[in-house]
Parts: sequence; C-alpha cells; structure tokens
Amino acid sequence: MEKNVCDSVIGTLLNIQGKTKDCLNTRQDLAGIGIRSQLHPRSDGKKIYLSPACHTLSIKEKISFCQYLRWVKVPQGYSSNIKSLVQLKELKLEGLKSHDCHVLMQQLLAVVIRDILPNKVWLAITRMCFFFNAICSKVLDPVKFDDLENEAAIILCQLEMYFPPAFFDIMVHLIVHLVKEIQCCGPVYLQWMYPVERYIKILKGYTKNLHHPEASIVERYIAEEAIEFCSEYIEKAKPVGLPEV
Repeated sequence: MEKNVCDSVIGTLLNIQGKTKDCLNTRQDLAGIGIRSQLHPRSDGKKIYLSPACHTLSIKEKISFCQYLRWVKVPQGYSSNIKSLVQLKELKLEGLKSHDCHVLMQQLLAVVIRDILPNKVWLAITRMCFFFNAICSKVLDPVKFDDLENEAAIILCQLEMYFPPAFFDIMVHLIVHLVKEIQCCGPVYLQWMYPVERYIKILKGYTKNLHHPEASIVERYIAEEAIEFCSEYIEKAKPVGLPEV
C-alpha cells in the first residue's frame, strides 16, 4: 500500500503520464461535480487548457526535484541506488520497487518537496510521511493508537483540499485502517516482505543454467551450505602433529 500511495503522489507531482491523478478526465470530473471552478478545463475551440493546481510543479521545480534524488547519497545497504531510478531528460522516476517507495515516503520525499511546494501542500504530504514513519516504528505505544488513527483521518482531509478526487482511490483510503491492522496483527516490521525479497534476489543470482533455473539454484545452495559447514569445522579443528603453545 505504501508503494501505491508513493506512486500516486510522485506521479501527480511530476505529472508522469499514466501515473498522474491530475489529467483532463480529472478536470472534467471537477466540472461535472461543480467544484473548484478555477481548475475546470478551458477551450478556445482548438486547444484545451488546464490551469495549474497548487500541487502542479513547473519545469524548473521538476528539475530541482529530480536533481536532488540524483545527487542524494545514503549509507551502503540502506536502499537501492536511487540515482539509477531518476530520468533527468523525461523528468520522472522509473523502476521504483516497494522498498524504494518505503525509503522515499519515510525519509526523502518530505525533504525534496520542502522548498518546492506551497507550505499547505508540503505540510499535508509531510504529515503523511511522518504517519507512515510512526506506524513502521519497531516500538509502538498502544496509548497513542487513537491519536494515530485521528491523525490519519486529518491527513486525508487535508489532502482532499489540495488534490483532485481521482487521487483518492481505494489504496489511499486504506490509510485510515492501518492503525486497526497494527492492533490486530502487531508491528508492521514483523509483516514486511523486504527480507524475503532480498533473499529471493540472492537465490536468483545462483541461476547459471537458464534452462533449469530451479536445479541450478538448488545445486548452488547445497554447495554454499557445504562450504560454510566445512569452513566452520576447519576453524574448530585441532591441528595434528603440531605443538600447541
């Protein structure tokens, strides 16, 4: 869910085709509902014009957004290479995995948009980032669950003030249910798939025969287990025929 929300936010801010929630159909929906008249599409008979919204970024702001992520450096093993995901020519992000979105939502996004978006929009997105950061903590205080649940509702209300109705699909609305899931299932980090996905990547690297990938993975895994066992045994073995000091 964190990945879907991140894709919606970044796709809308950078106006990425196919991922943005602010397009002609969305503006026509606003006209049909009869709200935000300043954002209704306008036509001169030949072209249709869409007025910029409060979350719309200019070309210069998009370049600043992408350049920050292009230059950011994180500790080794903290995340994947964010630099490789940034396309400066197209001014968009491509190939975002679930853990990349996790790092963006909880650490980087609030910093990237700090001097780009208006304060009211920046504050709403930043509160959402802080909310995800809070529910993903390893230590949670049950006394604060009610406050977190109220915070989720307030965040959605703030986002509804600035983003179009199409932005609020089922994934965004599920934010209000995350605190209940924590109460039922326990801390979020115990349910993450990130360690499993990392290990699956290691296993995929064992593939040497593309015609029989499963067999080559099994052989490589058994060989690695045997080598580790022998290494541990040799370290504990006592030398034969050599004097002990």
